[in-house]
Amino acid sequence: MRFQLKEEQRELRGAVRGVIGRWASAGSWGLVAPRGGAANRHSPAPLKGAAEPGASHSTDPDPPPRLDRELWRALGELGFFSLRLPEADGGVGLGLPEAALVFEEAGRALVPGPLVATHLAAGEVPGAATGEAVVAAADGRIVEWLAEADVVRPGAEGAVPLKSVDPLTPLHRVPAPARTDPVAVLLTAAQQLGTATRVCELAVQHARTREQFGQPIGAFQAVKHLCAQMLVRAEVARAAVYAAAVTADRTDIAAARLLADEAAVCGARDCLQVHGGMGFTWDSEVHLHLKRAWVRAQRGGGVTESEELLAADLVA
Repeated sequence: MRFQLKEEQRELRGAVRGVIGRWASAGSWGLVAPRGGAANRHSPAPLKGAAEPGASHSTDPDPPPRLDRELWRALGELGFFSLRLPEADGGVGLGLPEAALVFEEAGRALVPGPLVATHLAAGEVPGAATGEAVVAAADGRIVEWLAEADVVRPGAEGAVPLKSVDPLTPLHRVPAPARTDPVAVLLTAAQQLGTATRVCELAVQHARTREQFGQPIGAFQAVKHLCAQMLVRAEVARAAVYAAAVTADRTDIAAARLLADEAAVCGARDCLQVHGGMGFTWDSEVHLHLKRAWVRAQRGGGVTESEELLAADLVA
């Protein structure tokens, strides 16, 4: 089956990319720097990287990053959080396919914050739909942005701070895993798809402009292969995510999650290979995409839960 975006969907994606792009180009990334300093979109100061992907127990005395509430309200005005609410309830009245598109854009632009939790709470928590309230919820064993939340959903009780590998995503760990919402899994997959798409773009741009031995590095076969593999993984994940958004089937969502996680993590790693040492510097966004992909991969039970769901479906 071929999936083609409708004109309204393309316009929605363009509007979201425009709003998010203005903040990203201004160097904000939705982050207000701690310690009273100037905002720095790539500042490593808030949370230093952990030894393992995802998270580890934290003893870092630095204060966590703070969300830019002006950006959060701008997302609310755009309808980011109320997208799937009925128009009679003050929402936009769209569905999962449109939500997947806007979350893909958020992932592409590294927008920080508990986007999934706030989106899911839009119909129940006052102010969540308009961006006036920030909502945190347990997703698997982790909670994102707990200290910045105006409302904390049940299941996050007893959460303890973790040191996050991603400096723009403060984490807490809950003692017991929370129930996984299939919509949350799908929206996470959409964010991973956005990362996979963006790192492929960054790798190709760098391969075209960076010269070595008198020619662009994209002329070398090894670099060509890396870029080609990134594109293939991203497009396969795109087909799976879009299809799962249409069917809303748990098995389809699990498959999309696995493919999107692979596309994001492997793509970001390959992008770092193309950039070399430049990709690890704080002036580059490449390493941030890899770190964000690692953190997202821990949501909702991670890869294992999706693998077990697919295995059970195959056996049945």
